[in-house]
Amino acid sequence: MLWLLVALVLCGVLVEGAAAPLASAQGQVAALECRLGGGPWQPCRMEVEDIGLHWVLRVGEQRIDFRHSGDGAVRMQKGGGPWQPVTATWQPDTSLCWDGVCARGDIPLD
Repeated sequence: MLWLLVALVLCGVLVEGAAAPLASAQGQVAALECRLGGGPWQPCRMEVEDIGLHWVLRVGEQRIDFRHSGDGAVRMQKGGGPWQPVTATWQPDTSLCWDGVCARGDIPLD
């Protein structure tokens, strides 16, 4: 019976320890470079609302929201407009693009 109690305590510690890095990533802000529609690279900021599920790119005065469904579908909303489905693709220069909106740098998506 003692071994069961020890196993449960150890599992609880391991689960809590595994969850800690994810929780610390919530609310993270990363300085990146962004490019809109093939334009020039410019400084931007990524704000992680919910790691891997909801993030925001701030490029100048523009806000671009992204939501990931968890099953591969990503939607993008520019400046409060309608949500539209987008395809995420990694580029040879290591930038990540969503239908013309690209970011590069230390992207905190997972």
